[in-house]
Amino acid sequence: MAPTAWISLTTDYGLADGFVAACHGVIARIAPAVRVVDVTHLVPAGDVRRGSVVLAQTVPSLPHGVHVAVVDPGVGTTRRGVALITPGGLLVGPDNGLLPPAATALGGVTAAVELTNPEWLAPQVSRTFHGRDVFAPVAARLALGAPPADAGPPVDPATLVRLPEPVLRRDADGFTAEVLTVDHFGNVQLAAGADLLPALPEAVRVAGRPAVRGRTFGDAATGALVLFADSAGLPAVAVNGGRAADLLGVAPGDLVTVRSEHDGGNGQRAGHGGH
Repeated sequence: MAPTAWISLTTDYGLADGFVAACHGVIARIAPAVRVVDVTHLVPAGDVRRGSVVLAQTVPSLPHGVHVAVVDPGVGTTRRGVALITPGGLLVGPDNGLLPPAATALGGVTAAVELTNPEWLAPQVSRTFHGRDVFAPVAARLALGAPPADAGPPVDPATLVRLPEPVLRRDADGFTAEVLTVDHFGNVQLAAGADLLPALPEAVRVAGRPAVRGRTFGDAATGALVLFADSAGLPAVAVNGGRAADLLGVAPGDLVTVRSEHDGGNGQRAGHGGH
């Protein structure tokens, strides 16, 4: 593999401890010229779905490089550590469903390896900090151009762990979709295609509440709901000047129904979809 100048880090480590700095330090000691982009370290603890969404929606905007993601409630168990090779870059992290959506966004997995070569890892691998002792050193070596095959044996991409597909149900008057994620602004992203939006009228109901189908936040009155295609190309619900997640009382995993206004307002929040 050709060397790269970039590594990205996405974790649930937070910013109150030294975990992120330790990963930066390991990378710097092995590959001091490589630049590190911190995507986020504020993924809710153990929330693999949220981490996978953030990673998949961010990597297409990043330079070609090695993307490390660590949201790893199964650290120290029998779950594998893997590196995935794609046309758009390499992904390094736990085999728990975190990486495949990003791999798809980068063109699909062309090969994968399990991270087992002790020469690529820390001399002493902690059972609870594989970000520092496994994934960071592997990423640094890959960034220097070391062949992924040297990291460990090949993995059949078909055996990679994948998260369940989010719920999406379509009908004549609209659709019901799982809340994929809620961003910092309280905007509610739905697990559906934006191609569903043009068929809807301008007046709709979201979880039983009146909303407008628009292109941006200002298409709704202040305090009102707007349904639009967000920057990731997915349907999302926002409040002009407010937080849609709070107004609708929803969280990731809940189901939200979108209906034409003439449906009579029967489309309600449909409860938790579960993972």
